[in-house]
Amino acid sequence: MTTPPSVPGLELSRRFHLEAVRPLLEEAAPGIPYSAALLGSGSEVLGFDTARSLDHEWGPRLQIFLHPRDVARHGAVLSKLLSERLPKRFHGYPTHFAATSEAGIRVMRATDGPVHHGVDITDPGTWFTERLGFDPRQEVALTDWLATPTQRLAEVTAGAVFHDGLGELAPARAKLDWYDHDLWLHLLACQWRRVSQEEAFVGRCGEVGDELGSAVVCARLVRDLMRLCLLMDRRYPPYAKWLGSAFARTPQAPALTPVLTAALAATDRNTREHHLARAYETVATAHNRLGLTEPVDPATRPYHSRPFRVLHAERFAAALLDRITDPVVRGLPPIGAVDQFVDSTDVLGHPESAREATRATTALRRAADRPGGGPSGPTPPV
Repeated sequence: MTTPPSVPGLELSRRFHLEAVRPLLEEAAPGIPYSAALLGSGSEVLGFDTARSLDHEWGPRLQIFLHPRDVARHGAVLSKLLSERLPKRFHGYPTHFAATSEAGIRVMRATDGPVHHGVDITDPGTWFTERLGFDPRQEVALTDWLATPTQRLAEVTAGAVFHDGLGELAPARAKLDWYDHDLWLHLLACQWRRVSQEEAFVGRCGEVGDELGSAVVCARLVRDLMRLCLLMDRRYPPYAKWLGSAFARTPQAPALTPVLTAALAATDRNTREHHLARAYETVATAHNRLGLTEPVDPATRPYHSRPFRVLHAERFAAALLDRITDPVVRGLPPIGAVDQFVDSTDVLGHPESAREATRATTALRRAADRPGGGPSGPTPPV
């Protein structure tokens, strides 16, 4: 079930809008401006759908965006019309989405009655705010960027816009295309710091006979390196299910994939360290190719006086932080965006929770960094 469906989901939705939905909209509400797109959650939005994707929330579906006043006036009528007039099948796929025992999850099913269609009729401000916690048609604040998981940014900037009669989707998506340069440097530096904080622990765990712990740390570092490569390639890292698929599309993947796989497959800390050292040096060399900082020596070395092979990745973080010119970004705590310091689906999956976590953690870290407030900087040897 890993082969692509007969029609990629984005293409199916494009045809669904053009051939089935648009004619009904123009008949029922002629002259009303609207936009049509497939954005948000779903493997097809990121281009990763396979035949397995058909088992839930995949099929002929899209969003129809109207002006808020037109949602109030016509939304319910249009939704009812689509239920009654849409074909029961489109290009062989049912247009009826049946509820399942899992809340919010729907599956394609044949029906003889009105279809419970997959056309979401809403307005841009409501939809963006529900997905992101803010409306990118307005000013996007620094706190908005920091509090938004990269998965959510990927969902909004990927997918496809089929028609933009409102003229609002394209500029909003363009505004979210990527981070401001200084913020990008900050996030890269924070990702390098994550590597620096644990790179010595692969050897330390193994030294005391904890090969399981060493393997767990190794897996965390592999994940951080993959996310780092995506950030370096100006791609929003998706959540865990699609991280490997997205990483495979980066320029570093052909060289790094066998090395990272070997590190994960290793059964002893020396072998893990050997493969991780190769991975560190490959990513460090890629950093130098970007030209964001003066070249940083990409060679690995011992961890202080201990016999653990590391990159001392904090050197790359420091080089990036030194290149930031915006005083506001320079003053940020070195923790990054929310999914660089939070790893809970229950937080990252809910915009307001992510925003609260960002506000609270940033405030606590700033307090700790004040004189007398507590230590900051790389984790010391333990």
